[in-house]
Amino acid sequence: MKEENMAAVGASTMFFHEYTVDIIFDALRDAGCDAVEFWLETPSFWLKGLPIPTLHEAIHTHPTIRSVSVHAPVLDLNPCSVNPDVAEISLTWACRAIAIAEQINARAVTIHPGRRTAKRPVSLADKRRLAHYLSEVYTCSTSSGVLVALENMETKINSLLPTPQDLIVLLEKEPWLSFTLDIAHTFAGNTDEAAEYIEHLYNRIAVVHVSACVNDRMHCRAKDNSDVAQVLTLLAECGYTGPLILEIEDLTFQPDLPLSKKIEIIADETAWIRTFFE
Repeated sequence: MKEENMAAVGASTMFFHEYTVDIIFDALRDAGCDAVEFWLETPSFWLKGLPIPTLHEAIHTHPTIRSVSVHAPVLDLNPCSVNPDVAEISLTWACRAIAIAEQINARAVTIHPGRRTAKRPVSLADKRRLAHYLSEVYTCSTSSGVLVALENMETKINSLLPTPQDLIVLLEKEPWLSFTLDIAHTFAGNTDEAAEYIEHLYNRIAVVHVSACVNDRMHCRAKDNSDVAQVLTLLAECGYTGPLILEIEDLTFQPDLPLSKKIEIIADETAWIRTFFE
């Protein structure tokens, strides 16, 4: 099978958050990755004024990483916040992420749908705020050529899109919008929604986030997890060839991991994922 027809496997830069951009890309290369999801909030990029030339250089000097996607900023942000200033700055950063993705020739940008500010069931006003947010994102993305992919979130009382059906209905109304499937989120709260997402939205998947949900703890190691294996099998059977991004939280490991151990973990996870797509 030709490489371009195979799913690219890699990791989120946030697993290596304490390192500079060049070291992160070296680590991904050394782990055998051929994909990366670049979080704009990666500290050595985010806190240094978003140096696009540095990111360009890292991509250019690591040609084995053939699939690049971007994760829009989400920390401290909420595009559906009841606070209009928070909502506005969240929208601004989503649009800025799309512009940066276009500059670095990224395949897709993952965005979050936001949430109701209060931990209460979503109201009509919250749904209107989501509709406004997506309308504005559509406007700023139309000329970019970058896929904008809305991520499914874990089921919570204030989730804007708490079920697969909610997201299915939304994407039917928004044909321009793609989908980021987060595997761990589909198993939060002891649910099993992954098969439904894949059955109905397979053709809209732009990015897959790979990690496990263990005892309701998000973003644990995926290797040998039966739930994750089931989802990867379904994706492989459908012929999925997009990026598979390990989104593992380093805080699930104790003690803190040195760089060499992080590379070892990603290499091990990457090799396991590839067995499903050979």
